[in-house]
Amino acid sequence: MSLTFEFASPAPIPAPAPDRVTLFVDVILPLPLPKLYTYRVPYELNDNVVIGGRVIVQFGAKRTLSCIVAAVHETPPKEYQAKYILEFIDDAPVVTQPQLKLFRWMAEYYMCTLGEVINAALPSALKLSSESRIQLHPVFIAEGSPYPLDEKEQRIVDALGSEDGKALTFTEVGDLLEVASFHKVIKSLMQKDVIFLFEQMADKYTPKVVKKVRLAEHFVTMAAVEQLFETLASKPKQVDVLLKYLQRVPVHHNEHLNHVGLEKAALTSSPHLSPSAVNTLIKNGILEQFDQIISRFPLDENPVAQMPFQLNEAQVTARDEVMNLFNQKNIVLLHGVTGSGKTEIYIDLIRQALDGGGQVLYLLPEIALTAQIVTRLMRVFGTRLGVYHSKFSDNERVEVWNGVLSGRFQVVVGVRSAVFLPFDNLSLIIVDEEHESSYKQYDPAPRYNAREVALMIGNFQGAKVLLGSATPAVETYYQARLGRYGLVTLSKRFGEAGMPEIELIDTRKLRADKKMHNHFSADLLNAMESKIAQNEQVILFQNRRGYAPVTACNDCGYIPKCQSCAVSLSYHKHAHELRCHYCGYHEGMPTQCPACGSRALRTQGFGTEKLEDDLKIMLPQANVQRMDLDTTRAKNAYQQIIGDFEQQKTNVLVGTQMVTKGLDFENVSLVGIVNADAIIHYPDYRAHERAYQMFVQVSGRAGRKGKKGKVLIQTGDPTQVIFDKVIRNDYLEFYEYEITQRREHEYPPFTRMIKLTVKHMDQELAQKAAILLTQELADRLGRNIVLGPEAPYIFRIRNFFLQEIVIKLSREHTVLKQAKIDICAALDVVRDQKEYRQARLVVDVDPM
Repeated sequence: MSLTFEFASPAPIPAPAPDRVTLFVDVILPLPLPKLYTYRVPYELNDNVVIGGRVIVQFGAKRTLSCIVAAVHETPPKEYQAKYILEFIDDAPVVTQPQLKLFRWMAEYYMCTLGEVINAALPSALKLSSESRIQLHPVFIAEGSPYPLDEKEQRIVDALGSEDGKALTFTEVGDLLEVASFHKVIKSLMQKDVIFLFEQMADKYTPKVVKKVRLAEHFVTMAAVEQLFETLASKPKQVDVLLKYLQRVPVHHNEHLNHVGLEKAALTSSPHLSPSAVNTLIKNGILEQFDQIISRFPLDENPVAQMPFQLNEAQVTARDEVMNLFNQKNIVLLHGVTGSGKTEIYIDLIRQALDGGGQVLYLLPEIALTAQIVTRLMRVFGTRLGVYHSKFSDNERVEVWNGVLSGRFQVVVGVRSAVFLPFDNLSLIIVDEEHESSYKQYDPAPRYNAREVALMIGNFQGAKVLLGSATPAVETYYQARLGRYGLVTLSKRFGEAGMPEIELIDTRKLRADKKMHNHFSADLLNAMESKIAQNEQVILFQNRRGYAPVTACNDCGYIPKCQSCAVSLSYHKHAHELRCHYCGYHEGMPTQCPACGSRALRTQGFGTEKLEDDLKIMLPQANVQRMDLDTTRAKNAYQQIIGDFEQQKTNVLVGTQMVTKGLDFENVSLVGIVNADAIIHYPDYRAHERAYQMFVQVSGRAGRKGKKGKVLIQTGDPTQVIFDKVIRNDYLEFYEYEITQRREHEYPPFTRMIKLTVKHMDQELAQKAAILLTQELADRLGRNIVLGPEAPYIFRIRNFFLQEIVIKLSREHTVLKQAKIDICAALDVVRDQKEYRQARLVVDVDPM
């Protein structure tokens, strides 16, 4: 039985008291709706209205949702009769005014709806619906609860406690209480720590718990402790445990310390203490065992520390230049070679910003980077530091969200989604590795670039923005050269470290001479053996995961392909299955060819999994580990892999582009790029820029702490122009070459680009819809700036056939604004055609 809310007809609505006005609110629903929706506020709740707060509303016949109040006014909607708000959830805003301003800008600039922005911005635990679920808090004990429960609350608790781990949807809660308005009951139970809220069954909240022990209350006094030792005189192992406990928890000095207790692991893990003695003391009632929920953020336990380093002369000069430029400009680019010590400069600038009373946002492109950098920042900023990324559970993200609102977290380190956090007093934003494509959100909308959003946040809040990179994006460096951004350069590595020596290996010649060992040249293998023998470490880069990208039949040539996408299935040996890297489809590895029945199936090409597999055979003395999407799915997998490598438990780290992004390992002296050609020869105007950035970044992992680093690049064409620039680490020459090409062919930064993608499950209809859209765009914008339509290289994904149209626009703001109006009009023409109603039209502003 589904829960519905009945609303009275207009006639019985009581007239307002003379001193009460009729209020309406415009709300942002987490749905892709072009307009805001208006609801009426019950008179008795007029004083509860909070802009930026959440309210519960009915939308449609049976659906209830939480949404954000965007505006309060006294004007009823003309097109429909406003329904009443059901509940007010918040007494204070969960979304601030600066956020609402930013969200409106994002919706307008990236051509999406406010609902889509809100849906992306809010953690799931802040978005309630009729299908949201509740469960009992794991530590809730009815007998010991300090808060009394009313009759409705008790009914919910009884229902949740009827089965272990049972959960109820909001719909089921409404049915249970037989009332339409029940959200206050749920909110009250949450405030009393009786229940937890979650969206999906997979998201069930499990607090982090440690087992602790303490002395039973009647043994805490000094006299009782002395009597206890006399009683246990004949049991030395139990006496040892008690002595250890009293050493760590001196109750004879302060009895209140006993309430805190001691982690059980501190007693059971010591080699001279007997775990059975600990358990016996618990069994006999001398020690009490209890569970304690602890924060998932280990930094909560670290006090604020002093800066654990001193900037060198070059860093001090660079920092002072940045500060001086901030007096003139709001945006500064710090162009520092890999290993030049940019992070230390960031930390010093963060410290100064905090001393001035402001907030700081530190953006990183990858979760892998947060695992390493957070450890360094914790030593400096302690409990003032928050971390925000997608590997955190919903409840953890809400904890950080609320921590920013309350001022608990003054510094936040996060990936691109951190731009949505409720800052209202930002004074500094750092975008590290600002060139990275990982800052771009591709699906779903809003398809934003976190770097550009960070610049706009800085503009709205008056914050300074520092962009950092060893290989800046061409567009960023162009703005710096024009003088719109400040520019500071660090051209030397920190300390005694020099730039690594880079050497090219011609794999085409070696294959012709039959001197390749699987996918490794003898030079690369010998270099790895030598470094491992010297107790130094190696990073191998291959930008393709899995074991092999293609499986083929040697007899008939059959290649297994995805059922939903126009790609071959990649073989993953560990799972012994074929997978699609676009839609996730997978099937077992066949033992014979489905087409001809032959057993002559062979894999072609190689990914990180095959490199790892081969190295374990070819270098049996090495401990090899892999870092790619497959090995980092678990929440703490990044920290584990990076921690093992930092502690030198791993000799060789094989990885995709994750290993290229700013990681700092002092013992790495060799980097190998196994197949450079696959990155260079890609059908995209940014291909050379990305290849240069990737090669320089991964090369920069070698020789960072005084040891001379070496980089070996395997390629079938060593004469490529880009290699010369990589070897000489000549960014300026690369930039001049690339900017000339961009100017000649009218690509960004000289134009703005908008990509439109037409998706349809019928290939012919996708083509027809794209042709119609192109004609409408050409009529409004001019045929010379509308390119396409054409099918992309991968023309079918998730059963949708794709057609792409690219629009090149002038950089003038007025041109862009009018163009977006024209684009929306053209899109509406296609949407209004009955035969194209099933087509999906996707707009991507500033595609990457």
